[in-house]
Amino acid sequence: MSERAPISPRSPRAALEPEQLPPPPKRSRGARNPLVVAGNAIFTVILLLMLGAGGGYFYAKRALEAPGPLVEDRIVNIPRTAGTGDIAEILHREGVIDVNRWAFLAGVMAMKARSELKAGEYEFQKHASLRDVINTMVNGKVVQHALTIPEGLTSEQIVARLLENETLSGQVKEIPREGTLLPETYRFERGTTREQVIQRMQQAQRRLLAEVWERRSPDLQVRSAEQLVTLASIVEKETGRPDERTRVAAVFSNRLQKKMRLQSDPTIIYGLVGGKGTLGRQIKRSEIQQPTPYNTYVIDGLPPGPIANPGRASLEATANPARTRELYFVADGNGGHTFTESYDQHQRNVAKLRTLEKQAIDTAEPEDSNAAAPPDAPPAAAETPARASPPAARKRNGARTPPTAQNSDAPVQR
Repeated sequence: MSERAPISPRSPRAALEPEQLPPPPKRSRGARNPLVVAGNAIFTVILLLMLGAGGGYFYAKRALEAPGPLVEDRIVNIPRTAGTGDIAEILHREGVIDVNRWAFLAGVMAMKARSELKAGEYEFQKHASLRDVINTMVNGKVVQHALTIPEGLTSEQIVARLLENETLSGQVKEIPREGTLLPETYRFERGTTREQVIQRMQQAQRRLLAEVWERRSPDLQVRSAEQLVTLASIVEKETGRPDERTRVAAVFSNRLQKKMRLQSDPTIIYGLVGGKGTLGRQIKRSEIQQPTPYNTYVIDGLPPGPIANPGRASLEATANPARTRELYFVADGNGGHTFTESYDQHQRNVAKLRTLEKQAIDTAEPEDSNAAAPPDAPPAAAETPARASPPAARKRNGARTPPTAQNSDAPVQR
Protein backbone atom coordinates (compact mmCIF):
# COMPACT_ATOMS: atom_id res chain seq x y z
CA MET A 1 0.00 0.00 0.00
CA SER A 2 1.16 3.48 -0.81
CA GLU A 3 1.56 5.85 2.00
CA ARG A 4 -0.61 8.95 1.98
CA ALA A 5 0.42 12.30 3.30
CA PRO A 6 -1.02 12.89 6.77
CA ILE A 7 -4.10 15.00 6.80
CA SER A 8 -3.73 18.08 8.90
CA PRO A 9 -6.73 18.68 11.09
CA ARG A 10 -8.64 21.74 9.88
CA SER A 11 -11.42 23.68 11.41
CA PRO A 12 -14.86 23.38 9.83
CA ARG A 13 -14.55 26.96 8.58
CA ALA A 14 -11.19 26.35 6.99
CA ALA A 15 -12.41 23.15 5.41
CA LEU A 16 -15.16 25.01 3.61
CA GLU A 17 -12.75 27.51 2.04
CA PRO A 18 -11.23 26.52 -1.35
CA GLU A 19 -7.65 25.66 -1.45
CA GLN A 20 -5.41 28.28 -3.00
CA LEU A 21 -3.80 27.26 -6.26
CA PRO A 22 -0.18 28.01 -6.82
CA PRO A 23 0.46 31.24 -8.74
CA PRO A 24 1.21 30.89 -12.50
CA PRO A 25 4.79 30.95 -13.50
CA LYS A 26 6.15 34.34 -14.35
CA ARG A 27 6.76 35.10 -18.09
CA SER A 28 10.30 35.42 -19.06
CA ARG A 29 11.66 38.80 -19.81
CA GLY A 30 12.27 37.75 -23.45
CA ALA A 31 8.58 36.93 -24.04
CA ARG A 32 7.62 40.32 -22.72
CA ASN A 33 9.97 42.07 -25.15
CA PRO A 34 8.04 44.46 -27.49
CA LEU A 35 10.05 43.27 -30.46
CA VAL A 36 8.94 39.70 -29.90
CA VAL A 37 5.31 40.79 -29.62
CA ALA A 38 5.57 42.80 -32.82
CA GLY A 39 7.29 39.92 -34.59
CA ASN A 40 4.54 37.54 -33.59
CA ALA A 41 1.91 39.95 -34.89
CA ILE A 42 3.74 40.37 -38.18
CA PHE A 43 4.14 36.63 -38.56
CA THR A 44 0.42 36.15 -37.96
CA VAL A 45 -0.46 38.79 -40.56
CA ILE A 46 1.93 37.25 -43.09
CA LEU A 47 0.47 33.81 -42.46
CA LEU A 48 -3.04 35.14 -42.99
CA LEU A 49 -1.97 36.93 -46.19
CA MET A 50 -0.32 33.77 -47.49
CA LEU A 51 -3.43 31.77 -46.79
CA GLY A 52 -5.54 34.42 -48.51
CA ALA A 53 -3.16 34.63 -51.46
CA GLY A 54 -3.08 30.88 -51.76
CA GLY A 55 -6.84 30.71 -51.72
CA GLY A 56 -7.04 33.53 -54.27
CA TYR A 57 -4.47 31.79 -56.47
CA PHE A 58 -6.39 28.54 -56.59
CA TYR A 59 -9.63 30.42 -57.18
CA ALA A 60 -8.03 32.44 -59.97
CA LYS A 61 -6.49 29.31 -61.50
CA ARG A 62 -9.86 27.60 -61.57
CA ALA A 63 -11.43 30.75 -63.03
CA LEU A 64 -8.65 30.97 -65.65
CA GLU A 65 -9.22 27.49 -66.98
CA ALA A 66 -13.02 27.38 -66.88
CA PRO A 67 -14.84 27.69 -70.25
CA GLY A 68 -16.15 31.20 -70.87
CA PRO A 69 -19.77 32.24 -71.37
CA LEU A 70 -19.58 33.05 -75.10
CA VAL A 71 -21.94 30.93 -77.16
CA GLU A 72 -20.44 32.21 -80.45
CA ASP A 73 -17.36 34.09 -81.63
CA ARG A 74 -17.50 37.80 -80.88
CA ILE A 75 -15.49 40.86 -81.88
CA VAL A 76 -14.81 43.39 -79.11
CA ASN A 77 -12.95 46.68 -79.37
CA ILE A 78 -10.70 47.62 -76.43
CA PRO A 79 -9.93 51.38 -76.50
CA ARG A 80 -6.36 52.56 -76.05
CA THR A 81 -7.35 54.56 -72.97
CA ALA A 82 -8.89 51.58 -71.15
CA GLY A 83 -7.27 50.47 -67.87
CA THR A 84 -7.39 46.95 -66.47
CA GLY A 85 -10.64 47.62 -64.62
CA ASP A 86 -12.17 49.18 -67.74
CA ILE A 87 -11.14 46.17 -69.80
CA ALA A 88 -12.81 43.84 -67.28
CA GLU A 89 -16.03 45.84 -67.46
CA ILE A 90 -16.02 45.88 -71.28
CA LEU A 91 -15.41 42.13 -71.48
CA HIS A 92 -18.11 41.45 -68.88
CA ARG A 93 -20.58 43.73 -70.66
CA GLU A 94 -19.90 42.01 -73.98
CA GLY A 95 -20.40 38.59 -72.42
CA VAL A 96 -16.81 37.45 -72.97
CA ILE A 97 -16.17 36.78 -69.26
CA ASP A 98 -18.54 36.05 -66.38
CA VAL A 99 -16.25 37.06 -63.48
CA ASN A 100 -16.09 40.43 -61.75
CA ARG A 101 -13.30 42.94 -62.20
CA TRP A 102 -11.44 41.73 -59.11
CA ALA A 103 -11.40 38.14 -60.31
CA PHE A 104 -10.24 39.37 -63.73
CA LEU A 105 -7.48 41.40 -62.07
CA ALA A 106 -6.46 38.36 -60.02
CA GLY A 107 -6.25 36.30 -63.21
CA VAL A 108 -4.18 38.98 -64.92
CA MET A 109 -1.82 39.14 -61.93
CA ALA A 110 -1.58 35.34 -61.79
CA MET A 111 -0.44 35.40 -65.41
CA LYS A 112 1.88 38.37 -64.76
CA ALA A 113 0.20 40.21 -67.62
CA ARG A 114 -0.99 43.44 -66.04
CA SER A 115 1.35 45.61 -68.10
CA GLU A 116 1.11 43.41 -71.20
CA LEU A 117 -2.55 43.89 -72.13
CA LYS A 118 -2.83 45.64 -75.51
CA ALA A 119 -5.67 47.70 -76.87
CA GLY A 120 -7.27 46.83 -80.17
CA GLU A 121 -10.10 45.01 -81.88
CA TYR A 122 -10.15 41.33 -80.90
CA GLU A 123 -12.15 38.32 -81.97
CA PHE A 124 -12.75 36.03 -78.99
CA GLN A 125 -13.60 32.43 -79.75
CA LYS A 126 -16.66 30.59 -78.55
CA HIS A 127 -16.32 29.49 -74.89
CA ALA A 128 -12.89 31.14 -74.62
CA SER A 129 -11.51 30.74 -71.11
CA LEU A 130 -10.22 33.67 -69.12
CA ARG A 131 -6.69 32.50 -69.88
CA ASP A 132 -7.47 32.46 -73.62
CA VAL A 133 -8.94 35.97 -73.40
CA ILE A 134 -5.91 37.36 -71.59
CA ASN A 135 -3.44 35.59 -73.91
CA THR A 136 -5.24 37.02 -76.92
CA MET A 137 -4.76 40.57 -75.63
CA VAL A 138 -1.20 39.94 -74.46
CA ASN A 139 -0.22 38.59 -77.89
CA GLY A 140 -2.00 41.48 -79.62
CA LYS A 141 -3.93 39.17 -81.96
CA VAL A 142 -6.12 41.96 -83.27
CA VAL A 143 -8.65 41.52 -86.07
CA GLN A 144 -7.16 42.08 -89.51
CA HIS A 145 -9.40 43.81 -92.05
CA ALA A 146 -8.81 43.32 -95.78
CA LEU A 147 -8.97 45.95 -98.51
CA THR A 148 -8.57 44.89 -102.14
CA ILE A 149 -7.46 47.52 -104.66
CA PRO A 150 -8.18 46.35 -108.24
CA GLU A 151 -5.59 46.79 -110.96
CA GLY A 152 -5.98 49.70 -113.32
CA LEU A 153 -7.47 52.28 -110.96
CA THR A 154 -6.06 55.79 -110.93
CA SER A 155 -4.57 57.20 -107.74
CA GLU A 156 -7.60 59.45 -107.34
CA GLN A 157 -9.92 56.44 -107.56
CA ILE A 158 -7.84 54.52 -105.03
CA VAL A 159 -7.92 57.41 -102.57
CA ALA A 160 -11.70 57.55 -102.98
CA ARG A 161 -11.89 53.89 -101.95
CA LEU A 162 -9.72 54.55 -98.91
CA LEU A 163 -11.97 57.41 -97.86
CA GLU A 164 -15.03 55.19 -98.19
CA ASN A 165 -13.55 52.56 -95.85
CA GLU A 166 -14.86 53.27 -92.34
CA THR A 167 -12.33 50.96 -90.67
CA LEU A 168 -9.51 53.35 -91.56
CA SER A 169 -8.91 56.68 -89.86
CA GLY A 170 -7.48 60.07 -90.74
CA GLN A 171 -7.46 62.02 -93.97
CA VAL A 172 -5.29 61.90 -97.07
CA LYS A 173 -2.92 64.84 -97.38
CA GLU A 174 -2.60 64.71 -101.17
CA ILE A 175 -3.30 62.40 -104.10
CA PRO A 176 -0.20 60.22 -104.70
CA ARG A 177 1.51 60.41 -108.06
CA GLU A 178 -0.06 58.22 -110.72
CA GLY A 179 1.48 54.78 -110.95
CA THR A 180 3.12 54.81 -107.50
CA LEU A 181 0.54 52.60 -105.77
CA LEU A 182 0.52 48.81 -106.08
CA PRO A 183 -2.95 47.29 -106.52
CA GLU A 184 -3.21 44.35 -104.14
CA THR A 185 -5.05 43.07 -101.08
CA TYR A 186 -3.85 44.79 -97.91
CA ARG A 187 -4.63 43.77 -94.33
CA PHE A 188 -4.70 46.20 -91.45
CA GLU A 189 -6.20 46.65 -88.01
CA ARG A 190 -9.04 49.01 -87.17
CA GLY A 191 -7.88 52.57 -86.70
CA THR A 192 -4.97 52.34 -89.15
CA THR A 193 -4.59 55.70 -90.86
CA ARG A 194 -5.19 56.10 -94.57
CA GLU A 195 -1.77 57.68 -94.92
CA GLN A 196 -0.21 54.50 -93.49
CA VAL A 197 -2.03 52.38 -96.07
CA ILE A 198 -0.83 54.66 -98.86
CA GLN A 199 2.73 54.39 -97.60
CA ARG A 200 2.47 50.60 -97.58
CA MET A 201 1.14 50.64 -101.15
CA GLN A 202 3.99 52.89 -102.28
CA GLN A 203 6.62 50.75 -100.56
CA ALA A 204 5.17 47.59 -102.11
CA GLN A 205 5.21 49.21 -105.55
CA ARG A 206 8.85 50.32 -105.19
CA ARG A 207 9.96 46.84 -104.11
CA LEU A 208 8.07 45.12 -106.94
CA LEU A 209 9.22 47.60 -109.56
CA ALA A 210 12.85 47.08 -108.56
CA GLU A 211 12.45 43.30 -108.89
CA VAL A 212 10.66 43.50 -112.25
CA TRP A 213 13.11 46.02 -113.68
CA GLU A 214 16.00 43.78 -112.67
CA ARG A 215 14.46 40.87 -114.64
CA ARG A 216 13.47 42.90 -117.73
CA SER A 217 14.12 41.77 -121.28
CA PRO A 218 17.50 42.98 -122.59
CA ASP A 219 15.94 44.47 -125.76
CA LEU A 220 13.13 46.29 -123.95
CA GLN A 221 12.13 49.52 -125.70
CA VAL A 222 11.59 51.59 -122.55
CA ARG A 223 14.65 53.17 -120.99
CA SER A 224 13.74 53.52 -117.33
CA ALA A 225 11.65 51.93 -114.62
CA GLU A 226 9.36 54.98 -114.71
CA GLN A 227 8.72 54.46 -118.44
CA LEU A 228 8.03 50.80 -117.72
CA VAL A 229 5.25 51.81 -115.30
CA THR A 230 3.82 54.17 -117.91
CA LEU A 231 3.66 51.51 -120.61
CA ALA A 232 2.40 48.89 -118.14
CA SER A 233 -0.46 51.20 -117.18
CA ILE A 234 -1.55 51.32 -120.83
CA VAL A 235 -1.32 47.52 -121.11
CA GLU A 236 -3.37 47.27 -117.90
CA LYS A 237 -6.15 49.42 -119.31
CA GLU A 238 -6.16 47.67 -122.70
CA THR A 239 -6.80 44.10 -121.57
CA GLY A 240 -7.83 42.24 -118.45
CA ARG A 241 -7.03 38.80 -119.85
CA PRO A 242 -3.88 37.21 -118.41
CA ASP A 243 -3.10 35.32 -121.63
CA GLU A 244 -3.09 38.54 -123.68
CA ARG A 245 -0.94 40.84 -121.60
CA THR A 246 2.43 39.87 -123.08
CA ARG A 247 1.05 40.13 -126.64
CA VAL A 248 -0.50 43.54 -126.01
CA ALA A 249 2.81 44.63 -124.49
CA ALA A 250 4.59 43.26 -127.56
CA VAL A 251 2.37 45.28 -129.92
CA PHE A 252 3.22 48.51 -128.11
CA SER A 253 6.89 47.58 -127.84
CA ASN A 254 7.04 46.85 -131.57
CA ARG A 255 5.33 50.15 -132.35
CA LEU A 256 7.84 52.02 -130.21
CA GLN A 257 10.66 50.28 -132.04
CA LYS A 258 9.22 51.27 -135.42
CA LYS A 259 8.51 54.85 -134.28
CA MET A 260 4.76 54.29 -134.73
CA ARG A 261 2.26 56.03 -132.52
CA LEU A 262 0.71 53.80 -129.87
CA GLN A 263 -2.87 54.91 -130.63
CA SER A 264 -4.37 53.68 -127.37
CA ASP A 265 -7.88 54.82 -126.48
CA PRO A 266 -7.32 54.81 -122.69
CA THR A 267 -4.69 57.52 -123.18
CA ILE A 268 -7.31 59.69 -124.89
CA ILE A 269 -9.62 59.27 -121.92
CA TYR A 270 -6.90 60.07 -119.37
CA GLY A 271 -5.96 63.17 -121.30
CA LEU A 272 -9.58 64.32 -121.12
CA VAL A 273 -10.53 63.47 -117.51
CA GLY A 274 -7.24 62.79 -115.74
CA GLY A 275 -7.44 60.93 -112.45
CA LYS A 276 -11.19 60.53 -112.59
CA GLY A 277 -10.44 57.56 -114.81
CA THR A 278 -13.72 57.20 -116.68
CA LEU A 279 -15.27 59.36 -119.37
CA GLY A 280 -18.82 58.19 -118.73
CA ARG A 281 -19.55 57.98 -122.44
CA GLN A 282 -18.06 56.95 -125.77
CA ILE A 283 -15.05 58.76 -127.19
CA LYS A 284 -16.10 61.29 -129.82
CA ARG A 285 -14.40 61.49 -133.19
CA SER A 286 -13.33 65.05 -132.51
CA GLU A 287 -11.55 63.87 -129.35
CA ILE A 288 -9.35 61.37 -131.18
CA GLN A 289 -7.16 64.16 -132.53
CA GLN A 290 -7.74 66.56 -129.67
CA PRO A 291 -4.27 67.53 -128.46
CA THR A 292 -3.44 66.53 -124.89
CA PRO A 293 -0.08 65.45 -123.44
CA TYR A 294 -1.47 61.92 -123.02
CA ASN A 295 -3.26 61.37 -126.34
CA THR A 296 -1.12 58.74 -128.11
CA TYR A 297 -3.04 59.35 -131.35
CA VAL A 298 -1.39 62.79 -131.36
CA ILE A 299 1.92 62.46 -129.54
CA ASP A 300 4.88 60.27 -130.46
CA GLY A 301 6.11 57.64 -128.05
CA LEU A 302 4.93 57.33 -124.47
CA PRO A 303 2.77 59.84 -122.61
CA PRO A 304 4.50 61.88 -119.89
CA GLY A 305 3.41 59.50 -117.13
CA PRO A 306 1.20 56.54 -116.20
CA ILE A 307 -2.53 56.65 -116.85
CA ALA A 308 -3.35 54.27 -113.98
CA ASN A 309 -1.73 52.05 -111.36
CA PRO A 310 -0.72 48.78 -113.04
CA GLY A 311 -0.64 45.50 -111.15
CA ARG A 312 2.11 42.91 -110.87
CA ALA A 313 1.01 40.92 -113.93
CA SER A 314 0.99 43.92 -116.26
CA LEU A 315 4.37 45.13 -115.01
CA GLU A 316 5.90 41.71 -115.55
CA ALA A 317 4.30 41.32 -118.99
CA THR A 318 5.52 44.75 -120.08
CA ALA A 319 9.04 44.04 -118.82
CA ASN A 320 9.10 40.77 -120.78
CA PRO A 321 6.75 41.10 -123.77
CA ALA A 322 6.06 38.25 -126.17
CA ARG A 323 8.50 37.91 -129.05
CA THR A 324 6.19 38.70 -131.94
CA ARG A 325 6.05 41.13 -134.87
CA GLU A 326 2.41 42.05 -134.26
CA LEU A 327 1.48 45.69 -134.62
CA TYR A 328 -2.35 45.65 -134.38
CA PHE A 329 -5.10 44.11 -132.31
CA VAL A 330 -8.86 44.40 -132.28
CA ALA A 331 -11.69 42.79 -130.33
CA ASP A 332 -12.65 39.34 -131.60
CA GLY A 333 -16.24 39.41 -130.36
CA ASN A 334 -15.62 36.70 -127.77
CA GLY A 335 -14.06 38.71 -124.99
CA GLY A 336 -10.54 38.64 -126.41
CA HIS A 337 -8.54 40.25 -129.20
CA THR A 338 -7.20 39.28 -132.59
CA PHE A 339 -3.56 40.23 -133.22
CA THR A 340 -2.01 40.85 -136.62
CA GLU A 341 1.24 42.00 -138.17
CA SER A 342 -0.16 43.69 -141.27
CA TYR A 343 -2.54 46.57 -141.70
CA ASP A 344 -4.54 44.75 -144.38
CA GLN A 345 -5.19 41.75 -142.16
CA HIS A 346 -6.10 44.10 -139.35
CA GLN A 347 -8.70 45.75 -141.57
CA ARG A 348 -10.17 42.35 -142.39
CA ASN A 349 -10.44 41.63 -138.67
CA VAL A 350 -12.16 44.96 -138.18
CA ALA A 351 -14.63 43.99 -140.90
CA LYS A 352 -15.36 40.73 -139.09
CA LEU A 353 -16.07 42.66 -135.92
CA ARG A 354 -18.44 44.94 -137.86
CA THR A 355 -20.28 41.88 -139.13
CA LEU A 356 -20.69 40.56 -135.59
CA GLU A 357 -21.97 43.95 -134.49
CA LYS A 358 -24.46 44.08 -137.35
CA GLN A 359 -25.71 40.58 -136.52
CA ALA A 360 -26.17 41.64 -132.92
CA ILE A 361 -28.19 44.66 -134.05
CA ASP A 362 -30.40 42.53 -136.26
CA THR A 363 -31.14 40.04 -133.46
CA ALA A 364 -31.42 42.57 -130.65
CA GLU A 365 -34.71 43.27 -128.91
CA PRO A 366 -36.35 46.58 -129.89
CA GLU A 367 -35.73 48.08 -126.48
CA ASP A 368 -32.00 47.32 -126.87
CA SER A 369 -31.67 48.99 -130.26
CA ASN A 370 -30.16 52.11 -128.71
CA ALA A 371 -27.61 50.29 -126.58
CA ALA A 372 -24.19 51.86 -126.30
CA ALA A 373 -21.65 50.94 -128.94
CA PRO A 374 -18.51 49.02 -127.98
CA PRO A 375 -15.67 51.27 -126.87
CA ASP A 376 -13.02 49.31 -128.72
CA ALA A 377 -13.99 49.06 -132.39
CA PRO A 378 -11.94 51.40 -134.62
CA PRO A 379 -13.96 53.68 -136.89
CA ALA A 380 -14.20 52.82 -140.55
CA ALA A 381 -14.24 55.50 -143.25
CA ALA A 382 -17.42 57.57 -143.19
CA GLU A 383 -19.07 54.88 -141.07
CA THR A 384 -22.28 55.39 -139.17
CA PRO A 385 -21.72 54.24 -135.57
CA ALA A 386 -23.30 50.91 -134.77
CA ARG A 387 -25.80 50.99 -131.95
CA ALA A 388 -25.26 47.56 -130.44
CA SER A 389 -22.66 44.82 -130.29
CA PRO A 390 -22.15 41.46 -128.59
CA PRO A 391 -21.44 41.95 -124.86
CA ALA A 392 -18.22 39.99 -125.21
CA ALA A 393 -16.95 42.52 -127.73
CA ARG A 394 -17.20 45.41 -125.33
CA LYS A 395 -13.56 45.26 -124.32
CA ARG A 396 -10.77 47.79 -124.17
CA ASN A 397 -8.65 47.92 -127.28
CA GLY A 398 -5.55 49.67 -128.52
CA ALA A 399 -2.93 50.04 -131.24
CA ARG A 400 -5.51 50.67 -133.88
CA THR A 401 -5.52 51.98 -137.40
CA PRO A 402 -5.64 55.76 -137.82
CA PRO A 403 -9.25 56.92 -138.27
CA THR A 404 -10.19 58.37 -141.63
CA ALA A 405 -13.48 60.03 -140.71
CA GLN A 406 -13.10 62.71 -138.10
CA ASN A 407 -15.51 65.42 -139.13
CA SER A 408 -18.40 64.00 -137.16
CA ASP A 409 -18.64 64.53 -133.43
CA ALA A 410 -20.64 61.33 -132.92
CA PRO A 411 -19.32 58.71 -130.49
CA VAL A 412 -16.65 56.52 -132.04
CA GLN A 413 -17.05 52.74 -132.02
CA ARG A 414 -13.94 51.66 -130.16
